[in-house]
Amino acid sequence: MKTGLIKVEHGTKIRLKDIDPRDSGAYEDKDEALERLGQLQEKLRALQERLYAEDKRSLLLIFQAMDTGGKDGAVKSLLTGVNPAGVQVTSFKAPTWEELDHDFLWRVHQKVPPRGMIGVWNRSHYEDVLVVRVHRMIESKVWKARYEHINAFEAMLCANGVTILKFFLHISKDEQKERLQARLDDSSKHWKFNTGDLKERALWNDYQKAYEDAINECSTPHAPWLIVPADKKWARNIAVAEAVVEAFEKMKPQYPQVEFDPKEIVIE
Repeated sequence: MKTGLIKVEHGTKIRLKDIDPRDSGAYEDKDEALERLGQLQEKLRALQERLYAEDKRSLLLIFQAMDTGGKDGAVKSLLTGVNPAGVQVTSFKAPTWEELDHDFLWRVHQKVPPRGMIGVWNRSHYEDVLVVRVHRMIESKVWKARYEHINAFEAMLCANGVTILKFFLHISKDEQKERLQARLDDSSKHWKFNTGDLKERALWNDYQKAYEDAINECSTPHAPWLIVPADKKWARNIAVAEAVVEAFEKMKPQYPQVEFDPKEIVIE
């Protein structure tokens, strides 16, 4: 893989400040990268069709990032031309009262993609070791215990035929400032701006630490974290696409065998 994507191996410890958000790996030329991205999108379309037809396993893609990190853009690029019948996209907002009346994994478990499907989660169960920690909504002993619950949950999904890819889209604080300002400068993007984003930005260092701990504690052999340098949108998109296609190729989905001989069928 030529991109700057970093796979966090189980048992290793990363520090986000040591990872360059502008790294594009071996892709120095944007046009070259975009040409490769188009090829990957074509491969993905073919592989997704096989997964859908096979109907035995599923693929879960989890996207986490700081505000303006590019989750929507990465998903839009990745799924260009993919059959929407084989995809489920879920955006997890603040939990409802009903969801709060259950354990923190209850709402996400309901959205696990069924066999044959690609599931895309824009934010996820990791919010329950991020936001609640940074804003001190619960005691530290509660969110710390959740790392083990998350690892067990993801292990159970993998044991039941779900391949999990977890992407952290890593942007710099300066890049976030530029993207927030761009939303103010363009009237068509005003709807994307939330004054609450500025309050979250003030907690940047707290969130970076929370993400570091979640990544380090929950990078397992069956579901490691993938850190994607995301200041350059094109580099982000190709890194995600390469990782997804690589995972698909390891899965090797196949069209199911039919119980008839097509050569003997005559349509009059």
